[in-house]
Amino acid sequence: MRVIVSAGGTGGHIYPALAIINKIKERHKDCEILYIGTTDRMESTLVPSLGIKYEGITMKGLNRKNIFKNFSVIKSFFDGIKKAKKIIEDFKPDIVLGIGGYITAPVIIAAHKLGIKTFIHEQNSIPGLSNKILKKYVDVIGVSLKESMQYFKGRKVIFTGNPRSEEATKAKPVNKEKYGLTESKKLVLFVMGSLGSLTITNLMHDIIPEFKDKKYEVLFVTGKNYFNSYSDLKIPDNVKLVSNLDDMLNVLKKTDLIVTRAGASTIAEITAIGIPAIMIPSPYVTHNHQEKNAEILKANEAAIVIKEKDLTKDNLLQSIDSIISSKDKIIKMKKNSKSLGVIDSATKIVETIEDIINGDV
Repeated sequence: MRVIVSAGGTGGHIYPALAIINKIKERHKDCEILYIGTTDRMESTLVPSLGIKYEGITMKGLNRKNIFKNFSVIKSFFDGIKKAKKIIEDFKPDIVLGIGGYITAPVIIAAHKLGIKTFIHEQNSIPGLSNKILKKYVDVIGVSLKESMQYFKGRKVIFTGNPRSEEATKAKPVNKEKYGLTESKKLVLFVMGSLGSLTITNLMHDIIPEFKDKKYEVLFVTGKNYFNSYSDLKIPDNVKLVSNLDDMLNVLKKTDLIVTRAGASTIAEITAIGIPAIMIPSPYVTHNHQEKNAEILKANEAAIVIKEKDLTKDNLLQSIDSIISSKDKIIKMKKNSKSLGVIDSATKIVETIEDIINGDV
């Protein structure tokens, strides 16, 4: 099996793509994989570091604030299609996968023009611009959330879940001593993405001292941009700060409550494991899709949702304490969260890819 995978921009697209690649390799030992991403985003360094063959295409995202700056974007788009066609013709894939991000648009369109079979995956409740454009160029569309199927009417669309969930279920629990934590105490994990959040950083300077006399422990992932901003703050013994977690899934296996954004991959991970959540959706994403993602968990009583504009020290601490101090509430939220999880998503996606290649879809 020869497969081209394209995804880029953020971990929310890249990590699901990597989960699919891992599952393909598991099922097809002799497979050949080529990853097409951007030349300057996260995937351009991460993917090659994992030993995956990589091709970069110079591509820019749309400027939604100043349309006059989009002339260069349009040029890069058509240049991207031209380069993608050359890469695809040289690699000769059986199928091309688009797993999110604007880089997927020229790659999938190029594959369609060359008569190559295609599959795209939508992680969020509301599809991004690229997938809205690409839906007419693909053989099958996979979605993480059933709520997003309505946006692909008239196309072959299947509910697969998010492939990151399967890796979450298989992760081994971390030894909490690695982070100076106690195995017998409940753990509250704060994580706001790889770079962190300025709003949460400012708030946490006030909140962290309040954890001093709590019976639970806190592991706060500051994000790479903000770790040094806590250097002058007196940190209680039951609070540990790290800039990032390379073993996030392993830590999640020991987490009793997570305070987090509402990205699609995050939701996939916590519902696969079954973790009660306090979600603070990012208001800085297109179509406000994180809030809509979070509302699905709230409606199923698996999470408390606090909008960033409503967030205060008091309501966040109160929400944490109301969950972590109630055994019954934790059990109920864990059960509700897990009921939303899809634990075999990567397998479903790869089986679909196999069916597309074999002409069974």
